[in-house]
Amino acid sequence: MIPKVAQGCILLSLALLSGCASQSSELVLHEAEASFQKVKEDPDVLRSAPKDVIRASESLARAERLATYWGSGEDVEHYAFLSQRYSQIARQHADLNLSQERLARLELERERLQLALREAKLLGAQQQGQWLEEQVVNLAASETDRGLVMTLGDVLFDAGRTELKASANRTILKLVQFLQINPRRTIRIEGYTDNSGVAAENLELSRARAQAVADLLADLGIDTGRVEVKGYGEAHPLAENASAKGRAQNRRVEILISDEKGVLGGGR
Repeated sequence: MIPKVAQGCILLSLALLSGCASQSSELVLHEAEASFQKVKEDPDVLRSAPKDVIRASESLARAERLATYWGSGEDVEHYAFLSQRYSQIARQHADLNLSQERLARLELERERLQLALREAKLLGAQQQGQWLEEQVVNLAASETDRGLVMTLGDVLFDAGRTELKASANRTILKLVQFLQINPRRTIRIEGYTDNSGVAAENLELSRARAQAVADLLADLGIDTGRVEVKGYGEAHPLAENASAKGRAQNRRVEILISDEKGVLGGGR
């Protein structure tokens, strides 16, 4: 026979263990619910991985039923874990699908630009050169004390991202054509940001954006030896950072074009 005091201790221990298990399963269940809530509200996930979202929903519903009807904590945790893992898999599928779609779009844009370049070569070199000189100046370039400068505004990049949008291709195409007809000219690509955020991160973002432009030029056949890349971060603003309009002006990529002998203007 077990003494009554010992029996009381055993019962107390079991109650404490049951409480701990209950708290543990409740935490796992809340985490699974939060994960599922995020994926079911994301249209990209629903489009890319509907079966995984359904599995996450079914597992979560089972975990919630077990928790409601006093199922064992282990069973609740098991199905909650399954639900959370299916939610994670659905998210990974969506991310992979978006990356593949982005790469496919970039490849199509590059092919289109390369075809346009081939068509442009059919024009007479002299006629084409004159036309491109006028277009480069009129479209996005201006004479400065450092030379001819083209400016790509912040609207050609998503916030905080380094990939060029498709809307930048027209400007890049004209620059590529110009450089092909003027093989001795070189360029310096300079990235700038506003003063929002951390200065070190802004410096890295500015250089990454400039490098993205350089990479696209290389993909379109421009020799990397003709291209310099610089990042200046929040230095050398065009306007005050006190307003949204001023900050937008400061978030830019400038392309400095050399003279006909390939001599670039001074750096910052």
